[in-house]
Amino acid sequence: MTKVLVVDDSALMRKLLGRIFSTAADFEVRFARNGVEALELLEPFKPDVVTLDVQMPQMDGLTCLDRIMVERPCPVVMVSSLTAEGAETTLKALRLGAIDFVAKPEGAISLHIDDLTEELLTKVRAASAARIRSSVRLKERIRHRIGRDAAAPPSAQLPRERKTPARAVGDGLVVVGTSTGGPPALEALLTALPATFPWPIVVAQHMPGTFTGALARRLDGLSALNVVEVPRALPLQAGSVFVGKGDGDMVIDRRASGLVALPARSQPGYPWHPSTDRLVRSAMDHVPPSQIVGVLMTGMGSDGAKAMTLLRARGGRTIAEAEETAVVWGMPGELVAADGADWVLPLPEIAGWLTKLVP
Repeated sequence: MTKVLVVDDSALMRKLLGRIFSTAADFEVRFARNGVEALELLEPFKPDVVTLDVQMPQMDGLTCLDRIMVERPCPVVMVSSLTAEGAETTLKALRLGAIDFVAKPEGAISLHIDDLTEELLTKVRAASAARIRSSVRLKERIRHRIGRDAAAPPSAQLPRERKTPARAVGDGLVVVGTSTGGPPALEALLTALPATFPWPIVVAQHMPGTFTGALARRLDGLSALNVVEVPRALPLQAGSVFVGKGDGDMVIDRRASGLVALPARSQPGYPWHPSTDRLVRSAMDHVPPSQIVGVLMTGMGSDGAKAMTLLRARGGRTIAEAEETAVVWGMPGELVAADGADWVLPLPEIAGWLTKLVP
């Protein structure tokens, strides 16, 4: 039985979310009207997952999330609007430690709540099994527990020895796929790469279209690389990262001027968007597989595993994020299970490995 704490100041929303969880037999649900009530229920109820509204009186969702991750870390799924402001707030929540988010239906919520049912149940179930990285807010958590300044957290485990890969020659492309837990993972990956990274990087991050632009802007401000969303055909350039626009897919094409990334409408057979599988397959249509490196990071489902397994079989090279650092080891785990990963690396090691692979 998964214990879920629903936090929302709207009585109607609490009722509707409670109705969704009541359709499944594997949930026990409690409710809180704001962040203050939620914090009071953490110890007596001990939820496995918290669903958290953003805009609430007395204590808003971000403040409550901040306290949860310090005082009693547990998986949190944000319930957010699809507005530009909602996108920025949700990205802040993911950086603070939230596992995932679901978007509130637009318009009359009671008329569209059924559209939320499958996504909410799927994401809450995935969150209940998600890994909260031990390094998240570690210093603050220790201070909270002992009530005084704590020593610095222990240093990370040294990387395991691995055979140094052969460096590629010439131009190529790095393809990155991720979903649940992806924004913080992308931040960790991209901020560790230099501005002189010689190959373009294309990213499929499962997100709504109103969120991917905000994600690209945030990553651009944090990284030495130039990070942009792809709302139209854009030429691929070294030192740049191209984030697929949500609600559709991104594909690679070759024009007279060279390679471009461009948005594409969704197609049957690709259930997740932007689709990693479709992105990788389109890349192999225009770039020799030996000149492609695929990176599959945290996320539920299996998007990217089939295409990257095929990429490896055709001479490309692939990296799967290790289970020890993945929030959800669905996508990279499927790649490993299919024998499609050349290397299985903890998140902090992936950027360094890319610099060894790419000329």
